Amino acid sequence: PTRTVALSDPAQLPPDYCTTPGGTLFSTTPGGTRIIYDRKFLLDRRNSPMAQTPPCHLPNIPGVTSP
Repeated sequence: PTRTVALSDPAQLPPDYCTTPGGTLFSTTPGGTRIIYDRKFLLDRRNSPMAQTPPCHLPNIPGVTSP
């Protein structure tokens, strides 16, 4: 069964909210589609050229996307 809990502050989420005990990461898209990332899959791609470059077309947000 699924339970819905309303949070008034994002700080109420635990730091490991999007992980499972096995290290799998998950998230959802704005449309509600669930995305699951296996830990091994992510670790295999951490040294890829695409992971070493920032995404293009990011807005300029001082302290976040630029120094």
